[in-house]
Amino acid sequence: MPQVQVENASIHYQLLGDPEKPKVMLIAGLGGFGMSWWPQVERFAERYQVVLPDHRGTGQSSRPVDGHTIAQNAQDMAAVLRHADVGPAHIVGSSAGGAIAQVIALDHGDLVRSVTLTSSFARADAYMRREFSVLRYLMEHADLPTVYAAFAMILFAPEHAAQNPEMIQAWIDRAAQAPEEREVAIKRIDMVMAHDELARLGAIRRPTCVICGDQDVCTPLSLSQQIADAIPESELYVIEAGGHQIHAEKDCRYFELVSSFIDKH
Repeated sequence: MPQVQVENASIHYQLLGDPEKPKVMLIAGLGGFGMSWWPQVERFAERYQVVLPDHRGTGQSSRPVDGHTIAQNAQDMAAVLRHADVGPAHIVGSSAGGAIAQVIALDHGDLVRSVTLTSSFARADAYMRREFSVLRYLMEHADLPTVYAAFAMILFAPEHAAQNPEMIQAWIDRAAQAPEEREVAIKRIDMVMAHDELARLGAIRRPTCVICGDQDVCTPLSLSQQIADAIPESELYVIEAGGHQIHAEKDCRYFELVSSFIDKH
């Protein structure tokens, strides 16, 4: 699998799909693992060439003790695009991946054809800071099944969680069985709380699509509306009954929206 060296880290990525087709980079959220985009990976790879990176400190990328900031992750992703020679690409980011995509569009615009910001935020508000402070405390002090049970409560829409309890429990069990890397996880939570690019978003000059579920309790719809208001000529789409993980919960509708936007640009 290809890797690129950048700022004391080795960033792992995959290239999937036809290299003759348009390029799409899928940037994961807080977990950082590229394959967390499943089941969208297969869909995108059938239609585009997909660049699927693991953030530093996650997946098959290396585990440096520093560099866990949105800005550094944006530099890492830019290095992947240059190393793979696939820019300019359509950048699709979810949650923290959307925050990274914002900085790529601002600081590495030559590598960007369009931007899709999913379940994301430009600056943590008081609600989000309180939410992530609790998650940080749990990551420091609680057992992993409790930690990921708490994450599941905010990642999935209440209706979806109620209708799919076995799926939610399987997600918790799978996450809790991963190797304990709490130091990196805590630094990545701090990375989310520190992100603040709201004042700069007006400088984004690439076509931008903003998508959020109306039941997102992790990064509520108001934060996506704030992004859309700040970026000139951006398009905002709200997915009904969708939670934070709308690319998994409402996979068909999500792909329809994103692929239609990409195909226009």
